[in-house]
Amino acid sequence: MKLKYITTLVLIVSLASIIYGFIIKEEQVAFAHKCIGLGTVGIFLIVMPLFLIKESKGKKVKDYMLTEENILKMQGKKPKKTDNQ
Repeated sequence: MKLKYITTLVLIVSLASIIYGFIIKEEQVAFAHKCIGLGTVGIFLIVMPLFLIKESKGKKVKDYMLTEENILKMQGKKPKKTDNQ
């Protein structure tokens, strides 16, 4: 539950930073670019990984990988049996 609130808080702060940067762009161009850049970095380097960690808990990564076995399942064919199985 805490990760959800942290992610939401960082997202709101990042969006506020971007909006603030666009508002002050006329008066302080350099600072406005820093605000917009920091907001963008916050969204893509902090919020996205936190969201992906939260949503992928308890899921098997192998189910979502494009392996030969999964391709055959999607085509409706039976997977080939190998020596390892």
